[in-house]
Amino acid sequence: MSLLPSHVATVSLASAAETPLLGAPVAQAAASGSVASPETVEVFEIDPNLADTAALMEAFDLPAEASANCVVVAGTRGEEERIAACVVLASTKADVNKRIRKLLDARKASFLPMDRAVAESGMEYGGIGPIGLPESWRLLVDSRVVEQEAVVIGSGVRGSKIMLPGAVLAQLPGAEVVEDLAVEVTG
Repeated sequence: MSLLPSHVATVSLASAAETPLLGAPVAQAAASGSVASPETVEVFEIDPNLADTAALMEAFDLPAEASANCVVVAGTRGEEERIAACVVLASTKADVNKRIRKLLDARKASFLPMDRAVAESGMEYGGIGPIGLPESWRLLVDSRVVEQEAVVIGSGVRGSKIMLPGAVLAQLPGAEVVEDLAVEVTG
């Protein structure tokens, strides 16, 4: 499964749950057993300056299909706000104004402001991932992510990443696999 250069050390999710390699909500989710097949989930340490997708892909020579971004979107209908974490491949862009807005049954949808996403997820900016998110948030996973043999996602902190089979994300509590959650990036 490994997409990483051979010199990059990995540990299993279970052993990483007791180290600073994971953000608190991710470590709690790992310890609770909410991640199916934890033996297939690996955690690796990175320079925090490589936490952003483009920097990580360049440093590790990863293709865009090997990285999955978790973006947080808020939709509103009247006074009611609905929040969803949306997992899409780095080769795509979350379809916020059409697909996600409709899924949230919202009149208007936009990215949740960074400070709120960080505060409410309990994860660091650049490290927000789909494991350990608030139960009140919907978790929408693009079907293209699930099809990947291996993808790299946020670990809750900027100093590490998680690598797992895309299918594991479909098994997370509350996960909804959605066709065309994102659109291909052109140019």
